[in-house]
Amino acid sequence: MKYKHILVALELSEETNVLIDRAVFLAKLLNAEVSFVHIDGTHGEIYPELIDIKKSPGETPLGEPKMEQLRAFDTNTDYPIKHFLIGTGDLSSKLQDIIQENGVELIICGHHHDFWSKIISYSKHLINKSPVDILVVPI
Repeated sequence: MKYKHILVALELSEETNVLIDRAVFLAKLLNAEVSFVHIDGTHGEIYPELIDIKKSPGETPLGEPKMEQLRAFDTNTDYPIKHFLIGTGDLSSKLQDIIQENGVELIICGHHHDFWSKIISYSKHLINKSPVDILVVPI
């Protein structure tokens, strides 16, 4: 299948660079667009709407330290990023709208192989809700 738009689900960790590298590699092969999404679930759904910081760079839906980390993913990527969606709540509940509104055909997310991921798997929630293909990368 030729994917035209790849969405990368970002975490605030160095391992996220593995996901971005994978997305950029595939995008270059397929001449696809790449977008990022980060949903902060630590404080519930403070901002129900997603903010695209590519279109509205002055908006900061999260605290400045988190925003700096997220902006670094964008500036350190050697491929154009179409959308950079940021919000709060649960990514799996927002997934359908993100996919439909942006024409996403592939989602790339990470999965940790640790104790907590055996109990609570965020990638499992995405898999259960996604209407498009998902590439789950072990990190």
